[in-house]
Amino acid sequence: MNNFLYKAFLSIFMMSAQSLHAQNPPKVTFDYNAPQQTIHSFGASDCWRTQYIGENWPEQKRNQIADLLFSSETDEWGNPKGIGLSLWRFNIGSGSHEAGEQGGVQSEWRRTECFLGKNGDWDWNKQKGQRWMLQAARDRGVRYVLGFSITAPYFMTKNGMARASEKTPYANLKEDYYDDYALFMAEVAKKLNFDYISPVNEPQWEWVGSNQEGMQATNEECSRLIRYLDKALITNKAKAKIVFGEAGDIRYLYRNSTDKPKRDNQIKEMFSKQGKHSIHGLSTLEPVVSGHSYWSTWPIDTMITTRKQLHEAIACELPDNYNYWQTEYCPMEKNSDNPNGGSGRDTGMNTALYIARVIHYDLTVAHATSWQFWTALSEWNYKDGLIFIDDGVLSSGARSGNEKMIESCKLDGEFRTSKTLWALGNYSFFVRPGMVRISQINNGISQNAADLMASAYVDNLTKKVVVVLINYSDKNKAVDLTVENLPKSFHSRFALYETSSRSDLQLKGWVGSRFSVPSRSVVTLVSM
Repeated sequence: MNNFLYKAFLSIFMMSAQSLHAQNPPKVTFDYNAPQQTIHSFGASDCWRTQYIGENWPEQKRNQIADLLFSSETDEWGNPKGIGLSLWRFNIGSGSHEAGEQGGVQSEWRRTECFLGKNGDWDWNKQKGQRWMLQAARDRGVRYVLGFSITAPYFMTKNGMARASEKTPYANLKEDYYDDYALFMAEVAKKLNFDYISPVNEPQWEWVGSNQEGMQATNEECSRLIRYLDKALITNKAKAKIVFGEAGDIRYLYRNSTDKPKRDNQIKEMFSKQGKHSIHGLSTLEPVVSGHSYWSTWPIDTMITTRKQLHEAIACELPDNYNYWQTEYCPMEKNSDNPNGGSGRDTGMNTALYIARVIHYDLTVAHATSWQFWTALSEWNYKDGLIFIDDGVLSSGARSGNEKMIESCKLDGEFRTSKTLWALGNYSFFVRPGMVRISQINNGISQNAADLMASAYVDNLTKKVVVVLINYSDKNKAVDLTVENLPKSFHSRFALYETSSRSDLQLKGWVGSRFSVPSRSVVTLVSM
């Protein structure tokens, strides 16, 4: 499309939007004078596929993937080249790769290298593919890096494996290795210049299966490890701050008497100053409670209620400077909106809308300041990736783990973007670190999980307003948008970007206060 035709298209789009003035669309009103949380970041993790892609794939493809994840640039038509993630999660490997079959992890795609050898030797050439992608993220301006450990190095564990071998609430870590594990993480954090470090991942689950790494831990064990890590970070003069929680279900953060005794009620037991396993006051502890949105997104009233209860628990139990981070999610629950649960790749709008709705309620009800997707890349026939890879033949991805592509994709392959990638971009590309969410103050459009949802954010430095709208329904929705008490220095004309079955975060034109949100779409308005 040449520039003349493109301008003509935009003109038609604007005239179509302006014709809405003749109708009486419902009003949605936000209040500039009702600020809520300050946004920290949007992110995703490098587990586990980056180890092969970042090391072995042709450099051109690697850079294309990195652009899709991290770029904040636009093309000649004004369309985003990528989704502009502002946080990247780096998985600190356990050495299950070096341990091989003895490490307890069946799939080579889910084994990880370790910078530290069992004889105490350091090798900073390990995790080469992940380090390549980490540098690619930094080169493209990603603001924050969080290193996270799923399990201790296999030679520090009780059973010599990177996962548990018996169903127990207790950590698979030798009793006299807590300080060694902490020193290991602190050294990696310093060497790779992490901003944050997460030492325990989903401590509620018993990681007895051979499908992936993992280490459960009681609240007391988590507290003990974090205290050692606090000292190690100080000793090593590492800048990383500890981020803790990563609860496998957010209800374990604030409920007691659950099915995971010794590993629940973490806000009161660990974060609170009065908690019996309190980590309050540690100098390297970031004032953040983190959790995962798995298993709490259905039914809708459960999604809303649990997030409201979480926000209230943090507000009631912790100082005002504490925030909530949603640090891992991909859809796994089976329900009428997601019939197959996590199974089966879906690069289309159904999964994208489902996840966009989770983002919306995590931001507007749980007041999350950071939202992070589980994994950026997937070779699997599962809904766990933003970008899917295969051999160009088996486009659905691996299902049993013995397909030919399991070996060939270690060296090269094809990659496919998903609508989920672009729907996350409706937030991550435009809602930047430091922007402030403002409240909606009327019910002109209902925050209806099966219909239309909206949230708004302001940047007081650039005088910019960003509004993200999700139309879950099968009908186009007309909207009359107002931001009350907006200073005159802010602009009132909006660029509209659409993710739908026909568009990937595409600039559609400029609109005023009245416009239409297409059916089954995610739309972002950016004041210009």
